[in-house]
Amino acid sequence: MRLGVLGGTFDPPHKGHLRLAAAALDQLGLSRVLWVVTADPPHKQSHEMAPVADRLAMVSAAIAGQTRFELSRVDVDRTGPHWAVDTVALLAQRHPGAEMVYLMGGDSLRDLPSWGRPNEFLATARLGVLRRPGDRVDLEALEKFLPGISGRVDFIEAAPDAAASYDIRRRVRDGLPVDDLLPPDVADYIRAHALYRPRLPNRHPRRVKPN
Repeated sequence: MRLGVLGGTFDPPHKGHLRLAAAALDQLGLSRVLWVVTADPPHKQSHEMAPVADRLAMVSAAIAGQTRFELSRVDVDRTGPHWAVDTVALLAQRHPGAEMVYLMGGDSLRDLPSWGRPNEFLATARLGVLRRPGDRVDLEALEKFLPGISGRVDFIEAAPDAAASYDIRRRVRDGLPVDDLLPPDVADYIRAHALYRPRLPNRHPRRVKPN
């Protein structure tokens, strides 16, 4: 059995995530894709995220009815920081005998040497990499830092993302339309819970002088 691991903050999950997961299922022969919501990503400590409960709810809404997609709380239910190597190790314990394929974009592959314990990570998972337009991934250069990485990478062909999560947050904040970028239930959830809207300044009641 081969399991895809799609980790991220999913702030919010969008159609690009769904396209990557669907393409990985078909092209890499995966049995399922586990959507791992990261509560405390080490590389985004300065980024203010939507509450994890909202991000879990949005992923659940995005993958509803997809029998080969599964929400995983493996990172949410443990203390951070959440390194991918630890995530994969925990999932391997829960799915004995399964081959783990960690799904990522070409930019993440390029930055892999800076991840926590990257050599150990490579030893426990293959990499399913979606190449975005303009990505220049030099596996030969990466070999200098991570020997053997060339034999651990499978590239995925899929339509490029129409927008990234940060762009969707910006568009919501600016009052621009986002429905074409999101699964309908996710767009509805963002509106219903007023996510990514600018915070209103605190207003104190005006003091009235006593007569």
